[in-house]
Amino acid sequence: MSNNQMPHNLEAEAALLGCIIIDGDIQSELLETLRGEDFYQESNQLMLDAMQKVYAAHKPIDVVTLTDMLEREGTLERAGGLQRVTELAEVTPSAANFKQYFEIVRRDAIRRSLIRAAKKIIETSTNGTSAREAVSFAEKQVYDISKQEDNSQLAGLSDGVVIRQVLGKFEDIQSDPNAFRGLETGFKHLDRITNGLQKSDLIVLAARPGMGKTSLAMNIVENVCLNKGRTAAVFSLEMPRSQIVQRLLCAHAGVSMEKALSGKLVQKEWKNLMIASDKLQRSKLFIDDSSRVTPAEILSKCRRLSAAVGSLDLVMIDYIQLMGGAGGKKGDGSFENRQQEIASITRDLKIMAKELDVPVIALSQLRRIQTKEPQLSDLRESGAIEQDADIVMFINRPDVTATAEELAKKTVVKGAAELILAKHRNGALGRVQLRFIGESTKFVDVDEQNLPEEEPEYYVAPPEGYPEEYPGEGFPDDGEFPA
Repeated sequence: MSNNQMPHNLEAEAALLGCIIIDGDIQSELLETLRGEDFYQESNQLMLDAMQKVYAAHKPIDVVTLTDMLEREGTLERAGGLQRVTELAEVTPSAANFKQYFEIVRRDAIRRSLIRAAKKIIETSTNGTSAREAVSFAEKQVYDISKQEDNSQLAGLSDGVVIRQVLGKFEDIQSDPNAFRGLETGFKHLDRITNGLQKSDLIVLAARPGMGKTSLAMNIVENVCLNKGRTAAVFSLEMPRSQIVQRLLCAHAGVSMEKALSGKLVQKEWKNLMIASDKLQRSKLFIDDSSRVTPAEILSKCRRLSAAVGSLDLVMIDYIQLMGGAGGKKGDGSFENRQQEIASITRDLKIMAKELDVPVIALSQLRRIQTKEPQLSDLRESGAIEQDADIVMFINRPDVTATAEELAKKTVVKGAAELILAKHRNGALGRVQLRFIGESTKFVDVDEQNLPEEEPEYYVAPPEGYPEEYPGEGFPDDGEFPA
């Protein structure tokens, strides 16, 4: 094969097509997996297309039906004529080696795709594209090829492999309840309900402005990076990197941010800050404060981070409504409305969580509606946030909206906070009682404030329209609630 010729193996292509003709048992497996571009020679591409159409018509694939389909499509001569169809059936003595033929054909197809992608990358890079756009384009070209290899197929359960895996998982949990524990948040009641943040989950943390959703998310990041030594990537679209670090330092040192900013720190507080700063400097926390970043850009940066550091355990994004969507219906980056764009963003975030195999915490704004407590219908701009998320959590702080009279009568406790699990795809719903320490922008479990420890309450108020006696174990996971 010359250097200018694309990789191919015509013998393997012919043998694979011959296997499809002579063995009906492998037709479904191959015809649902193969694509026209997998074949180098046009006549073989036309032959595969005709085979797939015969198969779709629920007819047996043989010399007669294949020749008839090629004639009807007007491609018989371009496919090599009747002689070529007959030869394919005759020159393949057995279909026993079809997997080897398939591997050769797919290998060369991938190599051709990579060569074409490389040419596009060279062309794009030569045309004066910005460095950021060029890198993003190159990564997408290669990533799209790698995703083509991810061809999961419908598979039966008769071999018992998956069933044994699940039963084995249950046995491991029975002997060690922490065997499949996810990433610990540092809030023990929350970890008890969720069993930690699970890999590939999209966790939406939502609250109205001023409720402390950034603080809570950063408290989780603090526990992951500073207490557990794990790797986290934080994408702050609203707050600059310096403010994020400022919050982290004060929260971890237990120092009042107000005192730090007004120059009123005492020696002990300075010592705590120095210890916290040293720990933060040695941590594997990475912060990106680019504004209007897209899910595709976040995925690209996380892939590079994971490759460079060797691990990635958590991604946090602050917040969804500040993100930009990539694509659009026409593929030109435009969307018909903001709801459609948010739906595209949340779908991409869920796909990203699955590909990176890490929990992704995405913050979200709630509508500024003064109700007793937030609920799923309050999520701004799109019900897709609720549908795509594996977990939806709300922060409820009655003291933020309380009147002076309520605070004076102590009917509302200052600093009292509640984390409401309104959706939990793989577990129970619940409520977690927290306390917000405003001076150091930190949430803590109530028992850390020497308050009576309470078991988490596995019940959440039913959405409007459901009767009060509706069981609290969970609401229908269809994303739809009565109006």
